[in-house]
Amino acid sequence: MARLIRFVVVALAVLNLGPALCQDWPTRPVTMVVPFAAGGPADTVARILAPGLSELLGQQVIIENMGGSGGMTGAARVAKAAPDGYQFVLGNVGTHAANQTFYKTPLYNAATDFAPVMLIAQTPLVLLARKDLPADNLREFIAYAKTNQTSMQFGSGGAGSASHLACVLLNTAVGINVTHVPYRGAAPAMQDLIAGRIDYQCPDTPIAIAQIQSKMVKAIAILTRNRSPSLPAQATAHEQGLIDFDASNWFAAFFPKGTPATVVDKLHAATLATINTPAVEMRMQEIGADLVTPERSSPDYLQKFVETEIEKWAGPIKASGVSMD
Repeated sequence: MARLIRFVVVALAVLNLGPALCQDWPTRPVTMVVPFAAGGPADTVARILAPGLSELLGQQVIIENMGGSGGMTGAARVAKAAPDGYQFVLGNVGTHAANQTFYKTPLYNAATDFAPVMLIAQTPLVLLARKDLPADNLREFIAYAKTNQTSMQFGSGGAGSASHLACVLLNTAVGINVTHVPYRGAAPAMQDLIAGRIDYQCPDTPIAIAQIQSKMVKAIAILTRNRSPSLPAQATAHEQGLIDFDASNWFAAFFPKGTPATVVDKLHAATLATINTPAVEMRMQEIGADLVTPERSSPDYLQKFVETEIEKWAGPIKASGVSMD
C-alpha cells in the first residue's frame, strides 16, 4: 500500500508540472540512448523503465542501442544533441566517471556537458569464468591465472566500460597481465564466455544471474565489498582475500547540457514514479539492481555524485597504468 501511495503522489507531480510544459514537451517520441549493445545490463535496465516512462510522459520512449568505445560513442551523441528534451542517455560508471581518466582525450566532459536527471540504480559486478576453467573460488582462480596468464583472455563491454575496468582493477590487485578482448557490449562478451572463447569477464548482475543459475558460466566472486542480495551464497572478493576490493556499476539518466529545467524536472518525476511501481521494483530486484533511495534521487545529487565518481576512479585507473587514446 505504501508503494502504491508513493507512486500515485509522484505520478500526480508529473501531471502537475504546469499546463504549458505538458502541452510543449513531449509532443513526439523521446529517444533513450543506451550506449551499449542490446541484451546487456544497461539495455535490460532501459527496457524495464521504458514502458512506465512512455505511459507517464504520454509519448513513446524509444530505446536506441549505440555501442562503441566503452559506451562513450552513444553518450557523446547525446552530449552534442540539441537540448530540446528528445534525446537522453542512460549512462553508467563507465560513460560518466571512469572514462574521464581512462581515455587520454575523452569525447566530452561528464561533469559539465550534460544536464543530470536522476541516479536510478546500482548493480554489483561479478567475476565470471568459463564453466570448464579449473577454478571454483578466487584463490584457485588467481593461482591458475598466474600460471596461464600469457595464454588467457578476458572480455568486456568495451574499452573503458565498467566490466573492463573492474577486471583491470582485479588483474592489478592480484598481479596478472591478461589480454583484453573488447566487445560492443556485455552481451556479446557473455556469448563468447559461454562458448569458451574467452576465459573470464566482470559483468553486472543483470546479465550474470541467469547464466550463473543455468550453470552456463562459473561464478568466482562478487566484486562489491558486501554480498549481493540477489546472489547471497556467492562470496565476495573481499571475503576471499582481496581486502576492501569494491567495484560496482550504476545507471543514471542525462540530457544534453542546456536542456530546459522544466523538461529535466518532468523526466525526473516520471522516472521516480516509474521506479516506485511494484512491477518495476520486482523486476529490478530479480536482476540484482538496487534502486536508489529518495534522498539520492535529485538532479543535484546526481551532479555531485558524478563529480565524486570521477575522482574515485581516477586513482585506481592511474595506478593500474591502463589508458586509451
